[in-house]
Amino acid sequence: MIGLVMDSVLMLLLVCAVGFGVRLERRLKVLREGQLAFAGAVTELNEAAGRAEAALASLRAAGQETDLLHDRIVRARELKGELEKLIARGGDLPERHPAAPPAAARRVERPAPAATSPEPADRMASLAQRIQALAGPGAGAGRDDVAAIVRAMTANPVSERIPNRTVRAQDDDLFAA
Repeated sequence: MIGLVMDSVLMLLLVCAVGFGVRLERRLKVLREGQLAFAGAVTELNEAAGRAEAALASLRAAGQETDLLHDRIVRARELKGELEKLIARGGDLPERHPAAPPAAARRVERPAPAATSPEPADRMASLAQRIQALAGPGAGAGRDDVAAIVRAMTANPVSERIPNRTVRAQDDDLFAA
């Protein structure tokens, strides 16, 4: 009889051990699934970090281009100011030279605009003629200023657009110091 009681206690303990093993297997299965999900999340995080690094590099490049553009804008504004000063000073030239002809005699008739735009060289030549006519024959020392302006304008290689050059190369030529 003692043997029978011991066998039943042993069977009861074996049933409890099997139940505990089944519960442990379920928990281990959930843990493995969580581990796989965690590995997938780490992989996605690594890819997102790579994309963030690439976006940061492109942002830095855009920032450098922005700085370059800002420098060009500042330089263009300086040049605009200088040109306005030169234009204002150029408008004062006839007043400084008493030998200059009256305003009515100095007027140069401008040709009517053509149907097609003239070549840059033709425009420069007509501009040079108008400047010479404005300076007048008795301008004296002011005539040397006009001649220097005409030489500088006609010698400017950037005044003509070369069809096969990029806009950036033309901007570099324009803003070169």
